[in-house]
Amino acid sequence: MSKILLIEDDRVNRRLFQDCLESEGFQTISAEDGMIGIQQAKNYLPDLILCDIFMPEVNGYEVLSQLRQDPATAYIPLIFLTAMATKVERRKGMELGADDFLTKPLTAEQLLAAVSARLERQTLLERCFAAKYQITSDPPETELTVEEDERGIFPNIAELQNVFDYIEANYNREIALSDVAQAIGYSPAYLTNRVKHETGRTINAWIIERRMAAARSLLLETDWSVEQIANSVGYLNASYFFRQFRQYQGTTPKAWREEHRK
Repeated sequence: MSKILLIEDDRVNRRLFQDCLESEGFQTISAEDGMIGIQQAKNYLPDLILCDIFMPEVNGYEVLSQLRQDPATAYIPLIFLTAMATKVERRKGMELGADDFLTKPLTAEQLLAAVSARLERQTLLERCFAAKYQITSDPPETELTVEEDERGIFPNIAELQNVFDYIEANYNREIALSDVAQAIGYSPAYLTNRVKHETGRTINAWIIERRMAAARSLLLETDWSVEQIANSVGYLNASYFFRQFRQYQGTTPKAWREEHRK
């Protein structure tokens, strides 16, 4: 069951959209303003976000900007809802990394069609990436070292080699999308779209993947504490590392170590 976060300040529209989605079997989470929406996105990590643009205090653009800067939420597709969709507004939204726009008022059929299309495209991207990675990643002729095995997480895409090289060289310190974009010489929005198109994932998702690979190796090869491992793979906050590891691996670092050392 796909999980959808609906951020809409109009109570009537919020209820109508929520009823429409739930009638089709989607699990919905609602938020009445942008600030609550950002927190809900971090708490629940939905499969898709529907967000109104014009809201008081924290508008939709600010919501999207904050979510794209957080590694935990950067990859979540977002569709804007707006009563006014000018070319300038659409351009601004796309530069921030929006996936689509829906103009209100809209019918239930239009809403469901857009949601289904976006979720299907996300699934297709992930499958295409998985197939491409399997094809381009030849099995090693000799046994890999731990370090070589960790680096093998990156796909063999020549056009993105400088991106993955930068992540490889800097994953063990505090970096984000903006740092990679500045080093490569692209805007964050352009780089996000390019990497998502080629791999089905975001820059921040690749940073996390590299950190998780290093953390798994350290859990197996050392007796370091979780705090030491967190610091060595780029996390200043050990609690955040703990939550993210559990999210990606489905268990805690300690439990993972005990299971895989047996």
